[in-house]
Amino acid sequence: MKLFGLIGYPLTHSFSKKYFTDKFSNEHIDDCVYENFPLLKVEDFSDLITSHPKLAGLNVTIPYKESIIQNVHELDPVAKEIAAVNTIKFAGGILKGYNTDVYGFMQSFAKELGDGHKQALILGTGGSSKAVAYSLKKLGIFYKYVSRDAEKNDVITYEDITPALMNESKIIINTTPLGMFPHIGSCPMIPYERLTASHFLFDLIYNPEETLFLKKGREAHAKTKNGLEMLKLQAEKSWEIWNG
Repeated sequence: MKLFGLIGYPLTHSFSKKYFTDKFSNEHIDDCVYENFPLLKVEDFSDLITSHPKLAGLNVTIPYKESIIQNVHELDPVAKEIAAVNTIKFAGGILKGYNTDVYGFMQSFAKELGDGHKQALILGTGGSSKAVAYSLKKLGIFYKYVSRDAEKNDVITYEDITPALMNESKIIINTTPLGMFPHIGSCPMIPYERLTASHFLFDLIYNPEETLFLKKGREAHAKTKNGLEMLKLQAEKSWEIWNG
């Protein structure tokens, strides 16, 4: 029996276990199982792999996509450039890190772009934001990071989002956990009154289906999309890597 799973904390929001369990059932894959492994701290990773010798692959979610790198032996070139890992393959005692968020985001996001979608605001600076930034570069879309603390030169704060910047930035992508189940009453503090029908709001969150961030976008007649399709696409890419 091959064991796969998800590490992160918390994991109450995640659909990954259900997705893979349904996949194994529907495709009559009888020798695999997928479990959630909530880790209170990344240092618990070593104990996890020692106590589960049948592990063949893991997905990685908030908040360990960057810190998990210290626990893998090799990095795929994309994961190395982004400095974020969301998929680990176990092979002969070697742990190799990959980033399938790039694939999932690109495939889900790019097909929704319109002619006016040339500049973006990336809300958040965590591991998922790195995959988004990498993808936007590939698409030729200029972007700015937005965070509560502008600790780096390329990061602005929410207070720095001016009316002019909102008008220029027709794409706004939420990579933060704000609005994720069970905290569905929260959202990033952008000037929602400046949204228009020409804006496109993409939220990497998929639980709930419509976050408060997306709801406010819809009410302003902006295009909106959640992260469910991205989840499915990156999950299938993970499965391809594990079995490649």
